[in-house]
Amino acid sequence: MFNDIGPLELVTIIVLAVLVFGPDKLPKVIQDVMRTVRKIREFSESAKADIRTELGPEFKDFEFEDLNPKTFIRKQLDNDELGLKEIRNGFDLKKEMAEVTDAVHSRDTDASSSSSSGSSSSGSSSSDGGRIDMTKKPEEPGKDDRPPFDADAT
Repeated sequence: MFNDIGPLELVTIIVLAVLVFGPDKLPKVIQDVMRTVRKIREFSESAKADIRTELGPEFKDFEFEDLNPKTFIRKQLDNDELGLKEIRNGFDLKKEMAEVTDAVHSRDTDASSSSSSGSSSSGSSSSDGGRIDMTKKPEEPGKDDRPPFDADAT
């Protein structure tokens, strides 16, 4: 119930309880709190049992923890009926990234070799054999050209 309370917090709570209730009334207060917690647990268990009997035999495997969205999604994703494990195992991110990296590096070498050979074509599709050059090249505006005005930036 209190899994995240450390020893320092526990000592602090005990000291505050002794200061607030006093050492002579503290055992009675602890008994009252424990009795209340027990009654709440009993009420909760009886409510769960009543709901299970009202739902009938179709829902005999129903667990209330499944109503938590995280638990429900985890249970559905671990379900093997959807074939998600096969899709997850078939997708290799490192391999895909290596292919993309190789493609980008080969484009860089193609662009540098075509520009060094002296071809002066303005379209990259004709020099690359139908490929589009996706590398970023900084565009330098002329001395008289003003940068575009962006109304949203002001």
